[in-house]
Amino acid sequence: MKDGFDIPQGALRTPDTVMRLARMGAMFPTRLSFLRTLMRALAAEDVKVVRRQWQISAQGFGHAVYALRFGGHDYALVAVSSDLPDAQRTDRVIATAWDTAYVLYDGIPDAAEIARICAAAPKQEAARFTERDLVLSRANKSVRLFAHVVERLRAGRQPDADLVRRTGYLMRTTAVYGNGKFGIADRSVIETRPGLGGPFMAEMLTVWLIRLFTHDLVEFLGGAPLERGIKRHLGIGNSTGLGMAPFLVTHPVLLNNWMTARETALARVRAQPPLLPAQAQRLCDLAARAARHLDEWEVPDAAHQARIAALRTDWRATCARITPEALQEPQALDRLLVWSEGQSLDVQELLVSLLLEPFGDLVDGLAECMCDPFGALVTPYADTQVLKTAIEESCAWALVPDYACAAGSRQFWYVSAAKQEPRLGDRYAEAGAELESPLDIGRRIKALHAALPAQSQPLTAFLAEQPDHALAAWRVAVAERYAYADIRDNLIGETCLPIDMLRCKLAFFGASKFDPKSDRWTRITLCQGAPLADELASRGDDWWLPVFEG
Repeated sequence: MKDGFDIPQGALRTPDTVMRLARMGAMFPTRLSFLRTLMRALAAEDVKVVRRQWQISAQGFGHAVYALRFGGHDYALVAVSSDLPDAQRTDRVIATAWDTAYVLYDGIPDAAEIARICAAAPKQEAARFTERDLVLSRANKSVRLFAHVVERLRAGRQPDADLVRRTGYLMRTTAVYGNGKFGIADRSVIETRPGLGGPFMAEMLTVWLIRLFTHDLVEFLGGAPLERGIKRHLGIGNSTGLGMAPFLVTHPVLLNNWMTARETALARVRAQPPLLPAQAQRLCDLAARAARHLDEWEVPDAAHQARIAALRTDWRATCARITPEALQEPQALDRLLVWSEGQSLDVQELLVSLLLEPFGDLVDGLAECMCDPFGALVTPYADTQVLKTAIEESCAWALVPDYACAAGSRQFWYVSAAKQEPRLGDRYAEAGAELESPLDIGRRIKALHAALPAQSQPLTAFLAEQPDHALAAWRVAVAERYAYADIRDNLIGETCLPIDMLRCKLAFFGASKFDPKSDRWTRITLCQGAPLADELASRGDDWWLPVFEG
């Protein structure tokens, strides 16, 4: 990568533009997404995955162990397949049994450790784990496609291409737990390790290895191999709900770093000199691929399918502007982005994702800036007048909503006592608002602003008298230093859609084919088009918005 000081760079889009729920809910994966970063790191080391054990019965039940060496450390995935009655199969977090369960293990497990994991992993939350267990996950079969693929392979045929294209995965995870949950290793165990130091790298490695297991399992049961194009298109599904949304609020520096890296990448790209013919043609080819990807994106929800259909039409009009001749004109990329400001947010954010794709030499190194090793490095304000000025300059967005009216405070976040998972309630129709989680950052900042005295006083004295404002004062200091740290919308208003927060985070993971089931949970696809385990070196990094190749 070029030295960052030598790269021309334009102005970054403002936080008031970027950090809005509607825009965050229109994001697409980019080459800075965590799965892409992981695949590049695995390919750079030419990592080899070895299947060390395959203790799977003829019916498909038992366990398997995969091992690899990455960043100077050994890791293993222990996969456990169970006989799950159809009536027990559900995406909901309240489930207590799953088709498969997984542990990413730190090192190579011996027989005793494998036996321990095989006993514990299917119990998930009901079991307890050790610091050698880095990630815990579970997945259910996409029953129709899984059974179809096995049946076709047994008959000596490949699966139906249209069914593979429409479904896109053989199994769907319902959780990928890391960072100390249920006794597994804290992030501190791996945060300085090469390869796993970036955000969610261990979780992404687990998902990629789970995908490998699903391929092996259907080929074993079917008695024949899948064609590579079909196999590559079979990613891993995921079902994600409200549990993921609060992360973006409770980790403001991390969110800032993700967004800053992405916006810096865009600022670098739009400042590029006229493109070379090969660069221009590459962008044209990728734009056409994106159009094909949109054509393959089908969801059951009528409203969201209508949104996809509108984007297909709008993207064709956008592609008409993305020609080799136009792209070789001065400031072509910047002018294209300026033009897009008059288009839908879906078009704008898909265009951002497209324009980053061909410029790995400008973009990829920014992935190293997306973790948060130090936490918020802020200096407390000396007095209330300085704090008031900071609110008005850095947090003006928080002062706009009317949090006192029902529409402005309809929703409240809380943690379920049964599952220890975030939930969202109706303040005026449900009990429990007294247990509200402090995700109402805007309301807290506005209340702090209103409570500040007319005459300045030391902030320590003010907070000693009114300690409930301490969190808001800290968030103002964070916002002043980290421009992209806050979602600049009312997260307790009745118009807040958690699905927008989910899509933002999942896009950073590398998710595609968003399939919302409500405004509170969605299905997605991960690793679709990603290199298979034996083609890390040969396939490279070219799998942005994949299309079916079978």
